[in-house]
Order: sequence, then C-alpha cells, then structure tokens
Amino acid sequence: MRGWDDFYPLPVPSSWVAGAAVGILSLYFIQRLLFPYFWADLRYLLKVFTYGLRVEMYRLQGRVVTVLDKFVKLAEKQPHKPFLIYEGTVHTYGDVDRRSNRIAQVFLQHETLKKGDTVALLMGNEPDFIHVWFGLAKLGCVVAFLNFNVRVRSLLHCVSSCEPKILVVGADLLGTLEEILPKLQKYVGVWIMAKDSTFPGVHTLLDKIETASEEPVPVNRCSANNLKSAVLYIFTSGTTGLPKAAVISHLQILKGSAGMWAFGATAQDIIYITLPLYHSAASLLGIGGCIELGATCVLKKKFSASQFWSDCRRYNVTVIQYIGELCRYLCNQPVKEGEKNHKVRLAVGNGVRNDVWREFLDRFGAIKICEFYGATEGNICFMNHTGKIGSVGRTNFFYKLFFPFDLIKYDFQKDEPIRNKHGWCEKVKKGEAGLLISKINAKNPFFGYAGDKRHTEKKLLCEVFKKGDLYFNTGDLMVQDHNNFLYFWDRIGDTFRWKGENVATTEVSDVIVMLDFIQEANVYGVSVPDHEGKAGMASLILKHNASLDLEQMYKQVVTYLPSYACPLFLRVQEKMEVTGTFKQQKFRLVDEGFNPSTITDPLYFLDNSKKAYVFLTKELHEMILSGKMRL
Repeated sequence: MRGWDDFYPLPVPSSWVAGAAVGILSLYFIQRLLFPYFWADLRYLLKVFTYGLRVEMYRLQGRVVTVLDKFVKLAEKQPHKPFLIYEGTVHTYGDVDRRSNRIAQVFLQHETLKKGDTVALLMGNEPDFIHVWFGLAKLGCVVAFLNFNVRVRSLLHCVSSCEPKILVVGADLLGTLEEILPKLQKYVGVWIMAKDSTFPGVHTLLDKIETASEEPVPVNRCSANNLKSAVLYIFTSGTTGLPKAAVISHLQILKGSAGMWAFGATAQDIIYITLPLYHSAASLLGIGGCIELGATCVLKKKFSASQFWSDCRRYNVTVIQYIGELCRYLCNQPVKEGEKNHKVRLAVGNGVRNDVWREFLDRFGAIKICEFYGATEGNICFMNHTGKIGSVGRTNFFYKLFFPFDLIKYDFQKDEPIRNKHGWCEKVKKGEAGLLISKINAKNPFFGYAGDKRHTEKKLLCEVFKKGDLYFNTGDLMVQDHNNFLYFWDRIGDTFRWKGENVATTEVSDVIVMLDFIQEANVYGVSVPDHEGKAGMASLILKHNASLDLEQMYKQVVTYLPSYACPLFLRVQEKMEVTGTFKQQKFRLVDEGFNPSTITDPLYFLDNSKKAYVFLTKELHEMILSGKMRL
C-alpha cells in the first residue's frame, strides 16, 4: 500500500504555504472591509430558513403542529420542570397542563361552546390567565385578550367587535365588570374567577375547577386543520383611537414564539415577563417563546422599576423583555450599588431610544439588547441580530426573498402614499424616510381585524408597483442606511406637517429630553384655525424636585431643531398618560389642544417676537385663534 509520500514525493515549497496564508488573510480582510456582517447575516438567515423548513416539513407530512401541541408534549416530557414562577410559587409544566384540562372540562360540561367560538378574556397577569387561555384553546375556541386598562366605552367596543359567546373576568377586575355589565350584550355569558358571585346571572369558575376532571378533552376539539386558522384576537393599543381586534393565526403564534430562540435563548434560560399578557409581546414572544424553548418564565403581576433587578437576582433571571419606555424607567431609578450583579444576558423587545440604549448598557452591564420590529397584526418582522445601537434590524437580498418589503414615498399633507403620473408608488433612496409596506402572499399573509371590514381594508395597498399586487401598510416610517440597517423613524399619525415641512415627533422629543430637568416628553401636532397642517406641542414631565427652565428650553429647541419643528406649545403634566404597553397616549392630548380655559395644566407659547416661551393666558389664546398673533 502506498503512503502519502508516494503521491507527493517532493516537499511542498514553503512559498506555497506562505502564498496560501497570504491569500486566506487577504480574503479575511476583504470580507471584513466589504462584507463586515456576512457571517452574522448568514447565521441569522440559516436560523430563519431552518425554522421555516421545520414548519414546512410538518405540512408536507400532513401534520399541523401548533404551540399548544408543543406545550402538551413538553408537559409529558418534562412534567416537573417549572414553567411559571409567580409571586414565589412554582407552577410546573404538568401543573399548568392539568389545571388547563380542568378548565376545559368545566366549559365542556357547563357551556355549549363549539369549536371556533370566541371567548373574551379580561384578566390581569396571573397563572390563571394562562390556564384559561390554554383550557379554551384545548376546546378549539378563539380567545380574545381584552386590555384591562381601557374603560367602559372602549371595553364595550372591544367586546362587541370580537362577538364572544362568553366573557371570563379575573377576580381583581370585578369592578370593571360592574361598570359594563348593564350594557353588555345579552347573548354573552359571563364567568368570573371566584367561588361565589353577587352579580345576577354571572357564573363562577373557581368552585367548578376544584371538582372538575384533569383528563384531557377529546383530541378532535383542539386539533388544528390549518395553520392559517384564527386562534386569538389581540387588540391594538389604541394610541390614536379605539382598539382594533387583530386576527392572530396559529402560523403567527409559531413565528412569534421563535423570536427568543432566534436571538439565542435556550431551554436553560429563565425569562422575566413584566409586560401585560393581553399584549402580543408577552403572550406570543414571552409565553410562546418559553414553550418553543422548553424554558421557565417568571411572571410579574405588574411592572415595577424599583423591584425589577431584585426580582432578577431572586429568580436567577437570564432573559428580560422590554417594550416602549420600560428601559428608560429603569434608567431613571436612583443608582444603587451592585446594579451589575445579576445573570441577565439578553434583553428582547422594541422601542428603546439610542440614548437610553447606551445608558442601559453602561449602567446595568454587558447585556445583549435584542431589538426587533414587528406589529401585532403585521406580516413583516426585523431582528437586530448584530447589536447595532439604534437599529431595529438589517436586511439583504436573501432576506427580501423570504420577506419582500419596500420603503415608499409618502405625502403627509394628503396622508397617503405618493404616486407618479402612471399611478405607481415610488421607492425612497437609502437614507430617506419612507413608509414601510410588506408584500402579502401565501407565505406572508395578512389576516386583518375582527369586526368592521373597513379596518382591514384601510391597511391594504393595491396596485403599488404593478397591476394586481397587494401590500400591507404598516403605518410606520423607516430609514434604510447604506449598510442596509433599518431604523424606525416615526408613525404616520405621529408625523405632522407644519409650514410645508414634515415634523417627526420622535426627533423633537429626543432633543427635549436632553435637558437635565425633563423626565419625559410627548410630542404631537394640534390644529390651529386658519393654518394649514398642525402646530407642534409637547407635553412635559419634569424630574423630581426640578422646575421648568423656559430660557433653557427655548435655547435647546432653537439650537437643535429647525424652526418649523420647534414646539409652539408646551404643557406641563404631573403624570404622562401611557397605554398598557408603555406607549405614550396622544389621542386625548391632541383632542384637548391648547385651550387654557379647559386645560388645568400650565401651558406655554413660543413667542418668536420675544424669543422666549411665555405663559399662555386666555387673552393670548384668543389672539392666536383670531390671527392677531403671528405663528
């Protein structure tokens, strides 16, 4: 038998080795210089492809595997592993499976629920929210998550829009039930998480759960025939009007539950959920993500900035979720010793500002911020897999093959996309803000909203680039830079036009919060009679023991903002109104305007003749309305 030397009798010249080494090093440096994100992009795309392939394989095998199916399998495989930890009490996978079976059995025995019927759920963050959700899902019901923060009119609107057969109410929300019960549709059966009831005609659930069987309900009740069938209704936050019930399919839950895994979370992680479960971030990404991983989640009744890090240390939390202003609330807490003494390695969410992002990392340690972009009802998602500060994600040629999208020119005055003389929309250049639209197709469907079909139709863009095409209008303005990073710019409703220019509210608020006496700024546009567009107004929250320095405020805005973007009106409030997911509430503020006769908060006006902000009196208000005061 011949050896290696028989094939290569001559020694390899050292120059060949040196040449090969130089070539490899050259390729490495060329890759780092011209394609610095190649390997990060490749790893991310492989994860996306792998997950999509797994779902497709199930389909080809004739199997429809849902997140609920995965949970039931995990309950069989690891029944004693903690699934939920709530106020120190551990609920294992087996515990949650058995209690959800009991709830399914109660409704199977006491109600005439059919597969596909809708049940509305009005509960706060507690284990029984998940038990009821899973129990109803095992009966094949569509569960509507109601926002417990909304009051009578909005809540009744939410209930009527999803047309439930049953409403299940948590024990701590009976006051809310009392407000809506007289006006609730008569066909809606009401159940409360209590053992007895003082409400006529209202059923109790806790007493019946105690005596119910733990046996699983018939498999045919919960088995899904199609991943695109509806399984949840999750309501939009209602920042600009009444909430809408987004239709959530099994496919969307599967995609949402893969988020934690895509960012690198594992079965060994402990995930801290402080966001409300009625929101998709907590329910799909959080609870669904735990199930996808087979991990453990620590559930908090309500977010508490003062208890956040002590909870993380107590429960050995490794992954946290954030949304909106949550990270800023944590940064605004008084500095304490040992703030980096925790095991948190990932923070997954969206909506953190650049300055807060940097401060958060400096103060709380080397936590990987996993920023992403995605709307509850949307068919497009971006994930910042590189950790680029400020970016919501990154795109490339291959990503757009899987998830086709574009950024198009938008007319803020007409409040519609710009179309050329041929009637087609036009794409923006890199570095320019454009409306994000995503193509609707079989792989990336849009399921719309329950109730009024006009809400669904408003989100559709037809004949965009060619005849017959159809796109989902996200309502979000984004910028794609020359390195293909994507940045959230503003919401369409949050961008207003003044003096012929577009004003981005986020840009204005970012400038204002740079002042050391400002805690928070909520910027919006208000109508002024006989003026086109909307004038800028900022609602301000001052830091503790701080006072409003009008001179500094004036210098700040005129120095850092173009003249048309400087807020003409200021409103100082004691508390900022936010939605249940920490998004600033603008709808009521816009409606109230700048009238000192109806607003009790201090109001100020930017008087350009005096080059200063001045107190807005009733007399000055009248001068503005009559046109005597030049704006």
